[in-house]
Amino acid sequence: MGNCASAVDAFVQRGSRSSPSAAPGMSSSRRTSSSATTGKLSTLNGHILESPDLKIYTFAELKSATRSFRPETVLGEGGFGKVYKGWVDEKTLNPSRQSASRSSTGTVVAVKKLNPESVQGMEQWQSEVNFLGRISHPNLVELLGYCMDDNELLLVYEFMAKGSLENHLFRRGTVYEPLPWSLRLKILIGAARGLAFLHSSERQIIYRDFKASNILLDSHFNAKLSDFGLAKHGPDGEESHVTTRVMGTYGYAAPEYVSTGHLYVKSDVYGFGVVLLEMISGLRALDPSRSNEKVNLVNWAKPLLADRRKLSQLMDSGLEGQYNPKGALLAAQLTLKCLNADPKSRPSMKEVVEVLEQIESMKSRPRSGSALRRGQGQSPRSDSARKNSRGR
Repeated sequence: MGNCASAVDAFVQRGSRSSPSAAPGMSSSRRTSSSATTGKLSTLNGHILESPDLKIYTFAELKSATRSFRPETVLGEGGFGKVYKGWVDEKTLNPSRQSASRSSTGTVVAVKKLNPESVQGMEQWQSEVNFLGRISHPNLVELLGYCMDDNELLLVYEFMAKGSLENHLFRRGTVYEPLPWSLRLKILIGAARGLAFLHSSERQIIYRDFKASNILLDSHFNAKLSDFGLAKHGPDGEESHVTTRVMGTYGYAAPEYVSTGHLYVKSDVYGFGVVLLEMISGLRALDPSRSNEKVNLVNWAKPLLADRRKLSQLMDSGLEGQYNPKGALLAAQLTLKCLNADPKSRPSMKEVVEVLEQIESMKSRPRSGSALRRGQGQSPRSDSARKNSRGR
C-alpha cells in the first residue's frame, strides 16, 4: 500500500495504545458537524478527514456486541471473513446490554471479523481504516470503529438493512418481485454519486472493486458503496495512471487494468458500466451456465446496446416493459460510453450522474393490465419462465 499503509500503521500504533474511552464513539451526525475544526475537505456533500476518527474497540467488547459471534448473527461472508450483526448504544457506540428477556437492544451495526486464513488480511484491513475511516458521504457506508487486539482484526460499520444490490437484482424464486425501473435508477444514481465524490477529492481515490455485491442498500433502498479494501489513491501530478498488481473482480475490472496493471480513475467508470448493464438486463456480468456466446455479458451485449432496434432483446423481461423507451435508450448509450475500451473516452462519474438524473426524470410506462393483476395477488413468473422467455 506504500505511503497509505505507512500512514495507517502510525495511526493504528497510536490508537492501540489508547483506551477505548479515549476515542469516544461518533454517530454520523457528530462526525459531520465537526468538520469546521478537523480540517476536512468538503466536496459533493461529503467530507474527508485528515486522519481517521473512529471508535476503538477491544475484542471483548465486540464479542459482547455480537453475543459471542453466534451463528444466528451472521449477516454474510466474503474474502475478508464473516460479517456479524451487533448491537451498540446509539450515542456512545459502546456494546449494548441484553434485556432481561435476553432480547438485544440498541442500534444495530455490522461487525466484520477477519478470518486468520484470509488472503486479504492486514493490507485490506488497513486500507479500510485509512480510506473509509476518513470519508463521510451519504453514498458511502460509514465505518464506525475498529479492533486490533493481538491477532484479531475487526471493523464496525453502520448496518444496511436491505443487504446488497446483488441479492435483490439476481435473487430467484416465485415470491420475489423484480426491482422496478425507477428503483434501479435510484440505486444507480446513489452509487454513481458515491464514485463521483471519490473521484472529485483533492487526491483522487480509485475504488477499484465496483460491483453489485459492494453496493449496499439501507431500509429506504438508498445505495452506499462498501468494502474499501482495494481502494487506492489516483496518480500524482502529470501522471495519467497508477501501476499496481491486478486485483478486483474479473468481469468488472477494466480491460486496460487487467492487461497491463495500469489503473486509471476511469477504470472505475468501466466497472460502473458493467453494473449498469446488469441493471438493464437483469443478468450477471459472468455466468458459466449461459450459452458460450453469452457467458461474458459485456461481450454479448455490446452489439445490442449499439442497435436501438435490438435493445428490447437485452432489457430485463422482469420489467415487463414498465420503463420509458427513450430513457432505456439513453441508459444503453451511457453504458456503451462507460464500457469504451479507451479510458480517456469514458465519461466522468459527474457526467454519468447527470445523465442518470435526466433518465430518472422521464416517466415510465404505466403498468399493464397483466402487471396490475399480478400486483393484486398473483405470483410473479418463476425464474425458469423468465429464462425461457429470453432464450437463456
